[in-house]
Amino acid sequence: MEKVSILINEAKIENRLDELAREIMKDYKEEDIVFIGVLKGAATFMVELAKRIKNNVEFEFIQVESYEGDKSTGKIKLTQDLIGKLEGKNIIIVEDIIDTGRTLEYLKEYIKKLNPKSTKICTLLSKPSRRIVELDVDYIGFSIPDEFVVGFGMDYNQRYRNLPYVGKIG
Repeated sequence: MEKVSILINEAKIENRLDELAREIMKDYKEEDIVFIGVLKGAATFMVELAKRIKNNVEFEFIQVESYEGDKSTGKIKLTQDLIGKLEGKNIIIVEDIIDTGRTLEYLKEYIKKLNPKSTKICTLLSKPSRRIVELDVDYIGFSIPDEFVVGFGMDYNQRYRNLPYVGKIG
């Protein structure tokens, strides 16, 4: 089993979730919000964030692939589509980590065609040094260096998702 060292501990994540929830509630006042979670990695972050928000928060999920093995193909493939109607709704795309930005660019364009009232992006982690596509990310939990991270929903070969912190292998 690989050794995982803590990069962002549980207390820091909890504090940042509280701050992000306050930012979102300030932006949306009492309006309803639809969180679109990017499966599978964003599920933990999305649920923990939603629990802190007083607005009505609906959940939707979408799944895309851009990797073969451990290499990015640079092409995005939709593998699980949205179910609910999004027209006229306030959408927040919830992602676990943004590195190149290609996936979020694809999702933002895809969701724009569904005529939402607004679309924003919220991510737990951002790796600015890996960005290929410039994106406006509305809510960022933490900016991190170019490390392979696991925990708090993120995995390595389907392992480590359930860690209560963000760690790096090695």
